[in-house]
Formats: sequence, C-alpha cells, structure tokens
Amino acid sequence: MMKKEIITLTIAGNDSDGSAGMTADLHSFYARKVYGMGLLTAAVAGNTTGIYAQEVMPISFIQKQFDVLNDDFAISALKTGMLANKEIITCVAANLRKYDMGKIVIDPVIMTKHGNTLLDDDAYQAFLDELLPLADIITPNFYEQQKLTGLSLDSKEEVLMGAKMLQAMGAKNVLMKGRHDSPYQTQVTDLLLAADGQVYEFTKPFINTERINGTGDTLSAVIAAELAKKMSIIDSVKIAKDFTYEAIAHPIEVGSKYGPINHFAAQEDIE
Repeated sequence: MMKKEIITLTIAGNDSDGSAGMTADLHSFYARKVYGMGLLTAAVAGNTTGIYAQEVMPISFIQKQFDVLNDDFAISALKTGMLANKEIITCVAANLRKYDMGKIVIDPVIMTKHGNTLLDDDAYQAFLDELLPLADIITPNFYEQQKLTGLSLDSKEEVLMGAKMLQAMGAKNVLMKGRHDSPYQTQVTDLLLAADGQVYEFTKPFINTERINGTGDTLSAVIAAELAKKMSIIDSVKIAKDFTYEAIAHPIEVGSKYGPINHFAAQEDIE
C-alpha cells in the first residue's frame, strides 16, 4: 500500500539563485520529509550579489493555481512569503478563507533583515487588514516587528508587549525573531507568545556570517512542515530553530557574496 504523503504549500516568489523564497521553502520541505508544493506569486532575477529584476504574476494566474491545487490535493499546512502588492495579498487572503489548507504560517516579508521596505502603503494596509488575522503563527523579523508595532523593542518587556499587540491584531501565535545584525552579539533569542498566553524563549549562539540568505524563509517553512505533521506550535518552532541554526552553522560555498544557508547539513543533524 502506498504511503499517503503530507502536503505542505508555499505561496511565495521564486529567487533564481535558489537561496531564498520558494526554492528555500521547497529545500526545507524536502529536508523535513513532507511533499512540497509551490504557488508562484513572483519571479526574481538575482544572485548572491543582488537582485536585478522582478516580475509579478497576474492575479488570474495566481487564482488558477489556488483552484487547480485545491481541486486535486489535500494540503495540510502552508506558509506565505513574498506577496509583492495589494492585489496579490487580497487574492491570497480570499483564498485562505475560501479553501481549507490546514495551518497558516505567515512570514510577513514586509521589511528585509536589513530594514528595507518591501511593500507600499496600500499593500501594507491590506496585509494588516486581510492577511495577518488569518495567521496561526506569524514570524516577523526585527524590523517587521518595529513597523507592525511602532515600538523600539529595546527590551525584553517591549518585545513581549509587541507580541501581545500582534496577537490583538489577530495572529494566534507570534514568534518575535531576535535581532542578529551586530558583530558584537554572542547569542540570538526568539520569543514565542503562544495562543494560550504562555511565553517561550529559544536562544542560539550568534554566528557572524554573510551566508544567511533564506534564513527567514527556511524557519517559517520548517514550522509549516512540522505543523503539517500535526506537531504542536512549540515543537514546530523548536525544530525550526534547530534546523535553521544548523543550516547557518555549516556554510556551503555558492556564489561570491551573500550566499545561501546549508539545508543539507540541517537535514543530517535534525532528525
């Protein structure tokens, strides 16, 4: 008798160099032994030195992908990544309400890990109004947390306050990813505010490296993969943190500058 595969979906843009976006998500799904599917929202022409062009998919094509996937497959969990504009965010949110695709992991992709803005004002408002309230868990980076909450987040108390604000906006569980842009720090701590109000901290040593493309994509993808397996939010986040740390700690040499993390090392070490 054939084994029924656990299906996990990424709704995201694709980076042509394989380091981030949909490709990083699919690497992560494979490593965590779930069957990965990809719903394409945009395509990026880039390499380890930068991004040089981007094409956004037509709404009609995005909608068709939702329809044909749900006509044929039972999806157990999904994550969202790069959604690019208001129209795509609205389309994605409508389909998350229309179709039951299991647990929903929202990786905001509204600010880069270096603090650059990725969405215009209309798209950002659509994210707040339509997408964020659908999240079973949201995984903002430090700069996204600042934008979403309006807080400086200079203390643990403020980080927790920010997490509670995001819960009040509709996200059931909130993972506040720790800041990791100082060469002088020794560790990174992420804070999880669970739906029941419990607070958990996940701390890892800080690794000072330029090879960190796709870290946020990978973390959220592994969370989605574990939720698809019916793991708890707490265990899913812990596995994702361990996986991502190992992927950063064992770099691979691909490209000349800001390279990808190593999903192969993580696959070997996190079982």
